[in-house]
Amino acid sequence: MLGRRERGRVRIKVLALAASLLSVLALTSCLQNPNPSGSGGGSAGGGFVDGGDEQKQFEASLAEFEQSSGIDIQYVADTDFTTTIKQKVNSGDAPDLGLFPQPGGILEFAADDKVQPIDTYLDYDSLDRSLVPGFLDAARYKGRVYGAPMRMAVKSIVWYPKPAYTDGDYDTSPSSIQELQSDVADRIKASGISPWCMGWESDQTTGWVGSDWLEEYMLRMYGPDVYDDWVAHRIPFNDKRVVQALDEVAKITKTPGQVLGDTKGILNTPFGDAMNPAFDDSPKCMIMRQGNFITGFFPKTVQQNLDDRVGIYAFPPYEGGYSGQPIMGGGDLVALFNGNDPDAQAVAQFLTSDKFGGPWAKAGGWLSPHRTFDVANYPDKTTREIAKIVADADVFRFDARI
Repeated sequence: MLGRRERGRVRIKVLALAASLLSVLALTSCLQNPNPSGSGGGSAGGGFVDGGDEQKQFEASLAEFEQSSGIDIQYVADTDFTTTIKQKVNSGDAPDLGLFPQPGGILEFAADDKVQPIDTYLDYDSLDRSLVPGFLDAARYKGRVYGAPMRMAVKSIVWYPKPAYTDGDYDTSPSSIQELQSDVADRIKASGISPWCMGWESDQTTGWVGSDWLEEYMLRMYGPDVYDDWVAHRIPFNDKRVVQALDEVAKITKTPGQVLGDTKGILNTPFGDAMNPAFDDSPKCMIMRQGNFITGFFPKTVQQNLDDRVGIYAFPPYEGGYSGQPIMGGGDLVALFNGNDPDAQAVAQFLTSDKFGGPWAKAGGWLSPHRTFDVANYPDKTTREIAKIVADADVFRFDARI
């Protein structure tokens, strides 16, 4: 979070959970703090970064702005952001800005009139045009938006081992989930390989991978409006549409031979290890749906040659469901508490622009939420392809979480 102005300084405190971005990826409606490794934010380009690396890259991305604006920004980590921000706001010691790893906290402050609508300090229309449609909806309260994204996480990605997948001549752009199953998964299964690599084991947070699968299907089968109603508990969890989505997921997770190890394998395989068998000389599974952070769990030899070892495409739409290509993910959101401070406004404007993050992107482990961001900043082709998947999407939705 960004602290109160003092002696001409804008003092910045940034949530420095070692897995800030991973928590965005894994925090679902039934999970809290799903950081299984205690290590850092997800990287599309390889490896996790710890809190110190996040601070280093964040500050590097602010250096030019600080020099040109004359605003001195101090990064201060907070490992218990949710508790601390509430305490400070409720005690009258609210920071200038907060960087939220999920929209729920912003919406609570919006309901209490503690945070500023972004249209009072940002060019809303210009920002909306540069983002994937729907990105701003996550922090919308009673028609106004109270937080804008600083960085992005992407979940709706299908990963595959490039050499083996190419040798099998499998489709790299299936038009629907049904086509993915019939033209890719069933062909892989017929060759004697389990199509899907999948693991749900995650210590005390086991199950979030399964929640993600349900969320993907809810979004694709019924579209963003129904998805929003579901996330907001306006429709019950046992609604027939939720049941139907679960049944569709079960066609993969409960059908023998579809997932390596079948149901026991799903529950007992750590999510970070799920795709490792795909990299064997004779792959035991071939495709995995997972977020961009997962490369940090790949074998080091794969990470070192990522573009040649893995391929990706968007998890496709559901035939007969929502007509567009949705993308599910998350992001760190900037919220302004001190709306009358021009320096705080200027910092918020920069953090939420497509000019922020160049050095961080080059170092790896960071994705801009803007379609207009210069993708030449990304260190590898895989990250640039992820950015294109998002840029081409018809709608973006945060994963379902409190």
